Amino acid sequence: MTNAIKTASLLALAILALPVAAKEAKPRPLSLEASVAAADRPGEARELDASRKPAETLALLGLKPGMKVADIMTGTGYWADILAEVVGPKGKVTALEPEEFYADPRGQAVLADLVARNPNLTLTPYPFKALAVPANSFDAAIIHLSYHDLYWQSEQYKIPRSDPAAFVAALYAAMKPGGRLLVVDHVGGPGDTRAIVDKLHRIDPAVVKADFERAGFRLAKQSDHLANPADDHTKLVFDPAVRGKTDRFVYLFEKRR
Repeated sequence: MTNAIKTASLLALAILALPVAAKEAKPRPLSLEASVAAADRPGEARELDASRKPAETLALLGLKPGMKVADIMTGTGYWADILAEVVGPKGKVTALEPEEFYADPRGQAVLADLVARNPNLTLTPYPFKALAVPANSFDAAIIHLSYHDLYWQSEQYKIPRSDPAAFVAALYAAMKPGGRLLVVDHVGGPGDTRAIVDKLHRIDPAVVKADFERAGFRLAKQSDHLANPADDHTKLVFDPAVRGKTDRFVYLFEKRR
């Protein structure tokens, strides 16, 4: 066989092998915009995109493929689902959910489907008042519309009185040096924080800033892309007049190196 024939044969074999290689290739991490647009996201989640602006919100975290990230008080896993796409197969997402919130069979089914769709995602229930995560676990994390619940107490929903300072200290330990943590919550007025949270499920941004800085975090950035000056801060966030349209603050905290 001449060298020319050998070369042509090798090229033909290489070309035939290309489709097989493409099929076996692992999915690549998606951009934020592509992750939000992913076809397998539930319809109920997509309906929330307009008010939550997920791509713009998560852009503040500086996410990269392979990162280890946490969605704290994950709820239905809205953010965890997007994060799992962004960090890709070499990354890891931990969806942390208080055991007291994880008692509803419908919610359990939603989260089970979330885990089934995302091999790089782990659901971790924990006692509401005792967050325990190994030190230096996360490159990034998000707490969305839930931090105020640390000041909430409810016999009806079996939510015990908790210590926000202890919770934030545990978060600080769980973040890697330089790790970023995004806090989004409903704006509330000044006053008795527990009373305001109990009545309105809102929180004074100054309280959140002080809590995280006291634990050692640095406020690295804040954004007004979810602000709504027309919101009535005296209304319960579940009031139909403001639900989904509340004035929300966005704080990006960073663990000091």
